[in-house]
Amino acid sequence: MFGYIQYDKPNLYIKDFELYRAMYCGVCKGLGAACGQIARLGLSYDAAFFSAILHNIKNEDVKIERQSCITKFGFKHPMALPDGLTEGVACLNTVLVYYKLSDDVADEKKGGLKRRMFRGPFGRARKKHPAIAEIVDRNMRLQAVRERENCTSVDIAADATAVMLRELSDYLLGDSATPQTGALFYDIGKWIYLMDAADDYDEDVKKGRYNPFAAAYGCKDKAELQEKHGGDLRFLFNTLFYDMREQLSGIRFHFNRDLTDNILLRGLPMHTERIVFGTAGKGKACKAKNKEKQKE
Repeated sequence: MFGYIQYDKPNLYIKDFELYRAMYCGVCKGLGAACGQIARLGLSYDAAFFSAILHNIKNEDVKIERQSCITKFGFKHPMALPDGLTEGVACLNTVLVYYKLSDDVADEKKGGLKRRMFRGPFGRARKKHPAIAEIVDRNMRLQAVRERENCTSVDIAADATAVMLRELSDYLLGDSATPQTGALFYDIGKWIYLMDAADDYDEDVKKGRYNPFAAAYGCKDKAELQEKHGGDLRFLFNTLFYDMREQLSGIRFHFNRDLTDNILLRGLPMHTERIVFGTAGKGKACKAKNKEKQKE
């Protein structure tokens, strides 16, 4: 469920790339301060995006300073200083990591050590923001019920995760939450769930685990799914992207929105093409072929 929300770098302004890196580092610092240093191991791209868009909608500007980072060998670079909203995002990231690790233990019987490592950070996050832990727990339990029932509706299967993101955004935005922000985060939650399902399709089928696309279409692998139901998948994701655009048009952003627009309007479709349809960024195989062509 982590790491799918990413920017489209070739079309990202340098100023926005620098802002994103500062926000990413700010959440990392916030994780250490709010949940302990171990929690920083679970930092995700998703959390950096949540921090950027929530600060913008809530009209809470961030202060950026040059600070040293151990991963940069102590060299200083711009970082967004953690604030109350960053702490909330950090706690959310930690809670989601803990539940992801719990799912890994339940589904694959592995990751027990990592989950034990995150018990302390999870306890701190739950103490600081019990509402976040309650929202995640309630919706993840419902998600598990849907999956045990082998739900054959892709939309219904994704609903619990989508509702979870909507409720979390309402909580973190407080008085700044609107029906449009709730609907946008609902769409984002649904997209994350479906991306995870598409990414894990072959492995889920092989191991006999629940997958909403497999339950709905019954294809033996992703190649067959793309060949027989590619049109249905495109309609599903294009509908999501259309609704995101509609909701964005009704949301007031208080600062420059180039970064979040790049992520939502370009990054999400780009990564959907890569993961769901395999038509962009083919990774190591593509690089290997390019090297062979260069030798010829």
